[in-house]
Amino acid sequence: MTIPTKYPIMAIGGAEDKVGKLEILTAFFKSAGGQQATIGIVPCASQEPSVVGARYYRIFTELGARSVQILNIRSPQEGDESRWIERLDTCTGVFLSGGDQVRLFDFIHNSTFMMAIMQRLHLGSLVLAGTSAGAAVMGEKMISGGSSGESPNRSLVDLMDGLGIIPELLVDQHFHNRNRMARLLSAIAAHPDKLGIGIDEDTCAAFRGDGTFEVVGKGAVTVIDPRALTHTNYPLSDGISPLSLHDLQVHILSAGDRYDYKRRSIHTPSVEMASPV
Repeated sequence: MTIPTKYPIMAIGGAEDKVGKLEILTAFFKSAGGQQATIGIVPCASQEPSVVGARYYRIFTELGARSVQILNIRSPQEGDESRWIERLDTCTGVFLSGGDQVRLFDFIHNSTFMMAIMQRLHLGSLVLAGTSAGAAVMGEKMISGGSSGESPNRSLVDLMDGLGIIPELLVDQHFHNRNRMARLLSAIAAHPDKLGIGIDEDTCAAFRGDGTFEVVGKGAVTVIDPRALTHTNYPLSDGISPLSLHDLQVHILSAGDRYDYKRRSIHTPSVEMASPV
């Protein structure tokens, strides 16, 4: 697999392939330096961090990373401890595992550890990937929980602050696999200044560092752009009444498609569109 560019940030929808071609994990591994990579795994979103950490340790070791470390931060207080900052300083890539995004947020937000990650991202000296919960925390606001299978409504989604890694986005994961379109629409109704990104399982929004992301993997990335929203009844609705959202723009992107989330525009694929039958 050839990686055309280094992806500084990768948001993965969860359940990425861990036993076959490992397309997404290989893209992260190569972006982090390939055989010269030192990869830090942050498993604290999981209730079984040792099990999760060991799984990714094996994967990245077998891919050929020079070094793999498990940054097993076990409490919010540990995020300020110098031992984790010292280990982070040696990493070229950091991988945030799945689990509970609220737990992940509570453990590392406003910590010295998280501030060091943000500084390294700004300097371009670190690659960051997050899967499932690790993707959910990417935005300034995040979906902390909710339901599916209903019309969009206020009670369908729980929202809170995120880590602000890519502030413009509001990310949902396991997207079509768990029927979460209405949940993301409900979240965007609450925060129409954000861009909604729904990422399917074994699928990644791979950010290129130029204001665009590319879709990598087997599924789709759904983009909900409320920039031209003309009306929503969200401020006046009760908890369970269906929401109105007028003039949303929705894009469904598959592998190789690119989207400019700064300008909110599609990068047209180079291949010609097939004519309808």
